[in-house]
Amino acid sequence: MEYKSTLNMSKSGFPMRAGLPKREPEMLKHWEELDLYNELLKKNEGKPLFNLHDGPPFSNGALHMGHALNKSLKDFITRMYAMRGYYTPYIPGWDNHGMPIESAIIKQNKLNHKAMSVADFRTACHEFADHYIDVQREGFKRMGVVGDWDHPYKTMDPSFEAQEVRVFGKMYRNGHIYKGLKPVYWCAHDETALAEAEIEYKDVPCTTVYVKFPMNDDLGKLGHLDKSKLFFVIWTTTIWTLPGNLAIALHPDESYAVVKAPNGEMYIMAEALVEKVMKIGGFDSYEIVETHPGSFYENMLASHPFLPKTSRLVLADYVTMDSGTGCVHTAPGFGADDYETCKRYGMEMVVPVDDQGHHTDYAGKYAGMGTDESNPVILEDMKKAGSLFASEDIVHSYPHCWRCKNPIIFRATPQWFCSVDSFKDEAIAACEDVRWVPGWGKDRMRSMILERTDWCISRQRRWGLPIPVFYCKDCGKPICTEESIEAVASLFEKKGSNAWFDMEAEDILPSGFTCPHCGKQAGFEKETDTLDGWFDSGSTHFAAMERDQGFWPSTMYIEGLDQYRGWFQSSLLVAVGALGRGAPFKECVTHGWTVDGEGKAMHKSLGNGMDPAEIFDKYGADLLRLWAGSSDYHVDVRCSDEIFKQLSQNYLKFRNTCKFCLDNLVNFDPNDLVKPEDMLPLDKWAVTRLNNLIGKVFGWYDNYEFHSVSHAINDFCVVDLSSFYFDILKDRLYCDEADGPERRSAQTALYLILDALTRMFAPILAFTCDEVWLAMPHRAEDDGRNVLFNEMVQPYTEYALSEEEMAKWGRIAALRSAVNGALEQARADKVIGKSLEAAVDLTVPEEDAFLAEMDADEVADLFIVSQVRLTVGDQVKVAVEAAQGAKCGRCWKVLHSVKAVGEHEALCPRCAAVMAKLPKVE
Repeated sequence: MEYKSTLNMSKSGFPMRAGLPKREPEMLKHWEELDLYNELLKKNEGKPLFNLHDGPPFSNGALHMGHALNKSLKDFITRMYAMRGYYTPYIPGWDNHGMPIESAIIKQNKLNHKAMSVADFRTACHEFADHYIDVQREGFKRMGVVGDWDHPYKTMDPSFEAQEVRVFGKMYRNGHIYKGLKPVYWCAHDETALAEAEIEYKDVPCTTVYVKFPMNDDLGKLGHLDKSKLFFVIWTTTIWTLPGNLAIALHPDESYAVVKAPNGEMYIMAEALVEKVMKIGGFDSYEIVETHPGSFYENMLASHPFLPKTSRLVLADYVTMDSGTGCVHTAPGFGADDYETCKRYGMEMVVPVDDQGHHTDYAGKYAGMGTDESNPVILEDMKKAGSLFASEDIVHSYPHCWRCKNPIIFRATPQWFCSVDSFKDEAIAACEDVRWVPGWGKDRMRSMILERTDWCISRQRRWGLPIPVFYCKDCGKPICTEESIEAVASLFEKKGSNAWFDMEAEDILPSGFTCPHCGKQAGFEKETDTLDGWFDSGSTHFAAMERDQGFWPSTMYIEGLDQYRGWFQSSLLVAVGALGRGAPFKECVTHGWTVDGEGKAMHKSLGNGMDPAEIFDKYGADLLRLWAGSSDYHVDVRCSDEIFKQLSQNYLKFRNTCKFCLDNLVNFDPNDLVKPEDMLPLDKWAVTRLNNLIGKVFGWYDNYEFHSVSHAINDFCVVDLSSFYFDILKDRLYCDEADGPERRSAQTALYLILDALTRMFAPILAFTCDEVWLAMPHRAEDDGRNVLFNEMVQPYTEYALSEEEMAKWGRIAALRSAVNGALEQARADKVIGKSLEAAVDLTVPEEDAFLAEMDADEVADLFIVSQVRLTVGDQVKVAVEAAQGAKCGRCWKVLHSVKAVGEHEALCPRCAAVMAKLPKVE
């Protein structure tokens, strides 16, 4: 007789092959019909709030792997909190203004922006940004990210712009905003100031020079020396800045030597650096004539080496003895420290480079040259004039614009600044009330704020929010009052910020408006600069979150490591400086960069990039999510096709685990679970192992350690379930009576395992876990529409074994490994074929004597053999032989009890009892 049809081997219909690229879009359509996001909010209304405020990506291109990592992590967190009893609104946002958009549209659409009117160019930028919002939104939705995609916030929306104008006004009234002439990062290619967060460093070759500045006026202190042969020696890596030199800075307390060389010239330099510098200059011998502290030289004058002017000797504590000559070339138009030092000495500001990075007339014969173009010319001229002490070719780290990738310069220009110094203590204090993940984030943020004096908030861009400041045509002073701010904000709410460029100042300001400084109505002019994009995004917590959602602060910000100097910092500075509040986030989490499989940065030019859209089509979005959920995101996250192939194997292990459970739960009613006292010990062991996993997973979710969750669930599926529990369980599931107590005990455990795993892994494997959820049976209290509508389960403590009992199962697992090893050898020796053909003689030490008290058939089932003879001895010994008896035609066990039963030739007692209860097939 063919017994296969009598086995409990029903199929659930859950496919082994995922087919995610095809299946996921169908599920997304179902979620959309369900109105998943809004239904989730309804489901959790009234519960504690968890709000993750979205850091807005630039709407300037398609999705990349950085986007995929970032949005995956955010969705993990939102879903995880929703499934742990929280109300989780998530409003996605986009950053729309500034150079990233301008650069992208000029490059992609090949626009001649300088030939376009401001209005036409801004309209083109608006349409470009809107297009990529749609592109990115569809990509994020394809990833399964749950949020209010129909109502995102955009920094270019009129309502947002109006609120940002009010933020500026508050910060201005608080005395934190001023206009000044200071050196800032300047991109000559894009003709705009840059924020520190818009700078990246690259190693580039350069010629570093040691330059002789002749003594001009020694204040009568060095009359005993031949002044015509006396020089200060400075060192610089930026030759083009030399025309801007106004001073030479010395450390007041360091010793400076007058060093006489064999050529008769005398050089003034730090005594600590004499040996090194003279060697570079090619001098093997020299004489130190005399030494003086740096303060001795204060206010002396040196002659510029190639321009008709002098350079003052000044003092500065920042001068170090670790490089150069100890005599620091000081050009206030090109450096922040230089600027502050010269300002302290009351010196006139000189900016000898224009917006395009060309020398002005101040630079003499080098006027009109670009900075890079002038470097070799100035170098050659100094060689010819005898002004060059020495030169070296080196490679050094130099700042570049993050958008156009060109080198930038420090350049003093009139800019608007936010004085961080004026509220630095409050900003530092705000860091104390935040949970930083990782914990070192607090120190990083504190140090960055401590090191910052000002924030340059103006940009020379067309596509940005206009700085809402007017100038009186009579007195020329800037105007920013509550009345003017509200006039601009109200205008932008109605017409958008393009109105600033379309209307005259008098038409924007209230009728009869007078200058608050001189009281006249001589007319007004508008500021032409726009606000730094970081001011836009730094205002989102007020201009979008508080305005649209009605709460402040957010529970969490999470972005990349670069945002300590970007969005995290600008948001905190706006909150403290403008609103007088603390940090706009209770928790701040950071993640690393995405890199290729070898740890290298991904670039199109290198051909090592990965496109999320291609991953959707090849593997499915859940594999992208599993990649994010399996990686330690605190460091750089690698991605390659090989990594995704490996992840596919992990994914299949989880999917097959779910399929095994589902196939064995066909017709099972989870509203009628076996009682704890009726569950068999092996099943209780599995549930206890599950309980242990649940506890750990909750702890990892608390700390946002998603990779630990993913790896632990994978290990549980492979080690605890597939290799141990399921392996042992198959005989009972397939061969026992379908509704018998032993099989129902197993089904109860399988249900509890599947239910818990599906909910636990749902924040990460959003599509697959919902697919499982829709395929599995549910209890009456469950919401069967979507797994996301259900909270994660707590440990099933009522089914748990004690620690002592679990320790015994640990011993059983160890013995099982020993038995499996012996079975493999017996199979290799042709003693047996399948393990059910074996009889095992097992000797165990005294600590494992509890096995002798167990039913022999139960012990045999644990080892998946037909017979076990057990004795207690000194150590573990395993012997395998072919089992004696007859083979059961249904379960294939070889037993002495197998015999003919009625029409059946050979059945074991268990199978005979099951067959007796089955309806006879005529």
